[in-house]
Amino acid sequence: MFWASFALFIIPFSLNIAFILTPASISKTTIVITKAIKGTKDVLPKDVHKNQYIEATALDIASKFGYKEIRTPVFEHTELFARSVGDTTDVVQKEMYTFDDKGGRSITLRPEGTAGAVRSYLENGLCNEALPQKVCYLISCYRYEKPQAGRLREFHQFGVECFGSASPLADAEIIALAKSLFDTLGVKDLSLEINSIGCPTCRAEYHKALKEYFSSRKDELCNTCKSRLDRNPMRILDCKSPICHEIAEGAPVVIDYLCDECKEHFENVQKYLKAQNIEYTINPQIVRGLDYYTKTVFEFVSNSIGAQGTVCGGGRYDGLVEELGGQHTPSLGFAMGIERLMLLMEAQGCEFPEAEKPDLFIVALGEKATLKAVEIAKDMREEGFSALLDLNQRSVRAQMKYADKLGAKFNVVIGDNEVEAKTAKLKNMQTGEETEINLDTFVNGFYSISLNEQLADLEINGEEFDFNSLFGLGNKSDEE
Repeated sequence: MFWASFALFIIPFSLNIAFILTPASISKTTIVITKAIKGTKDVLPKDVHKNQYIEATALDIASKFGYKEIRTPVFEHTELFARSVGDTTDVVQKEMYTFDDKGGRSITLRPEGTAGAVRSYLENGLCNEALPQKVCYLISCYRYEKPQAGRLREFHQFGVECFGSASPLADAEIIALAKSLFDTLGVKDLSLEINSIGCPTCRAEYHKALKEYFSSRKDELCNTCKSRLDRNPMRILDCKSPICHEIAEGAPVVIDYLCDECKEHFENVQKYLKAQNIEYTINPQIVRGLDYYTKTVFEFVSNSIGAQGTVCGGGRYDGLVEELGGQHTPSLGFAMGIERLMLLMEAQGCEFPEAEKPDLFIVALGEKATLKAVEIAKDMREEGFSALLDLNQRSVRAQMKYADKLGAKFNVVIGDNEVEAKTAKLKNMQTGEETEINLDTFVNGFYSISLNEQLADLEINGEEFDFNSLFGLGNKSDEE
């Protein structure tokens, strides 16, 4: 009777999940809720500093090119992506996380960053500000894809968008930004591949040629590409089906159908890349998987991470702002996956900064010592140091072991005797050296001791560095 009542009680709360709780399913429920959903990944404290390093470096490099961070919602109206990304793309047709909210609106978790940035640009009147408008972002994205190394269903991107420049100089600059980031992170052996997919005018002729080519092998195409043949044959070039991919290898290339304006633009992009000593190859197969691209498209590709070698991709989208209701605004951008970039950096042995370690761990014994430890920790934190103390009031040995696991740079043991004497021993955990320190002026003492120990290893012209010389406090005997 209890279980029957329990099952009936929870039914109203279970309509949106895959099963109803029953006595038989409770153990299964425990397993489900303690396991991350397929295609998602936790970043643990021991690794998160790597992500923070990449993200901070990306924002820093972007700022040097004049890009400022923008933050947009994780979900948008589904129509935004259907109109921008394109309803014939794999992203819209197969990969989006779409649902109806309680108001009956169709909502989609963002599969990419450009559409939301354009929506924000229009909604918030950035189009009325000085152009070009340069924005960058660090975002999570969602696509229902087959999870594999460097490709998750929840993934993270660094992206930049430039609104309001038709110049090929902007194309070259945004490529230079991406390269500068890779260089700063120490990523090597990347190939820059570029192409031009033209404008709507010259692409119309190209579509005719593609349709004629693929029509001759229509029966061999996958069902999705058969539907694309009439609507947007260019999307067949981006199909992940091995058969379609093989057929596409013999298809006409868009670069042969460029109008004079698009040819000139592409030539100038190359000229500006050469001026910056940026090496590249022209890959006529690059079309990118989103419908909004025009003219220049590019990818940075690596051979170090398997078949999914594209680390960064982007290009120009001159018609997107207008498509979403704004004035004609030539624009461009790129995005790179953080997970894939991390995979590449680890494969190449790129250096990451060490995770931050506590400056000080305070071992306290007894209530008086604990009160003093709390006081010292507060003072240290206010001066910008990280200071920790044991929250479980364990033995000295246990606290020391804990401090060692945390990798604390210094520790100090405070008991009743130390509180009474107002002094304690500050220990350098790396060298084992101990120095007496006044508890009432702890922060000043810590400054002096830690700085002296850092400078002790410095040599000038093979001689030990004299700290006092910085302040003109030379040895009196020398002066005499």
